[in-house]
Amino acid sequence: MQLYNTLSAKERAALIKEAGQERLTISFYKYAHIGNPAIFRNHLFLHWNELDVLGRIYVAHEGINAQLSVPAENFEAFKKHLDSISFLENVRLNIAIEQDNLSFLKLKVKVRRKIVADGLNDSAFDVTNKGVHVNAEQFNELIEDPDTVLVDMRNHYESEIGHFKNAITPDVDTFRDSLDIIENDLADHKEDKKLVMYCTGGIRCEKASAYYKYKGFKQVYQLEGGIIEYTRQVNAKKLENKFVGKNFVFDHRRSERISDDVIAQCHQCGQPCDTHVNCANEACHLLFIQCEECARKMDNCCSDSCKEIHALPYEEQKALRKGKTASNKIFKKGRSEVLKFKK
Repeated sequence: MQLYNTLSAKERAALIKEAGQERLTISFYKYAHIGNPAIFRNHLFLHWNELDVLGRIYVAHEGINAQLSVPAENFEAFKKHLDSISFLENVRLNIAIEQDNLSFLKLKVKVRRKIVADGLNDSAFDVTNKGVHVNAEQFNELIEDPDTVLVDMRNHYESEIGHFKNAITPDVDTFRDSLDIIENDLADHKEDKKLVMYCTGGIRCEKASAYYKYKGFKQVYQLEGGIIEYTRQVNAKKLENKFVGKNFVFDHRRSERISDDVIAQCHQCGQPCDTHVNCANEACHLLFIQCEECARKMDNCCSDSCKEIHALPYEEQKALRKGKTASNKIFKKGRSEVLKFKK
């Protein structure tokens, strides 16, 4: 019974290109009680592997968080399988605004303690006592209200390339960092202001809204389906788009263009740019914003030292990395002293 990937990302990409079939990039989440996440994980892997589903899926006792791609011709079979799972029947699927057949190159279904690392003690408050969900039209009306405080629940590298007009964008590295900062900054407005939150697909706001109600905020709202669903509704209903720039996404595309505005700058030269890349030096892998000119000049690296290492033969690069622990700490997102124009 195969419960793991047998192809490398490079091999999978070649097969996708050879097949020439369109794929759909999809995300969804659902909070629900899962008795045995490991068994559920294996169940999903077996069924989705047969449908050529690729992606990153987290399963925990509290539910599921999924970002994936599926061949368009297998979508109905995939949806049928979702509907056969009681708590996933008719779950809202966020379809990507910009499709890319190579958005995911492996199927990774992982068991985690939580489906979002929020650092919260869920037993301390009622996680089902959530904020009011609003659609795109309601959201547009709410954020024009002078009694509304609009908060971006994403991290600094996400909001840097795109956000809603007049939103508070906390300068944080993780979701858990933002929770206390926002509460402290808005402590004087728990009674008189409407707290309106948004994130990429809605999952971070789902838990945060219940947390802020527990913390005493009286009027809590969240954008249903996040930026992805907001954009779909804006396009479908011809509503005014109040989002500027790009929406950061967690796959090989890295972002979706929502408006023509470029609100960020190249971290190396300061020119207008909103294209995220990873440093080509695999021992660094720093996520940062780099324009095409700097990419050519720096050989897709973040610094001169990384450029020198990247120029070495691959075996020498491997030898330099040998014996060094590759923890998550090396995969920093947009923060480094070598980035002269990082805001």
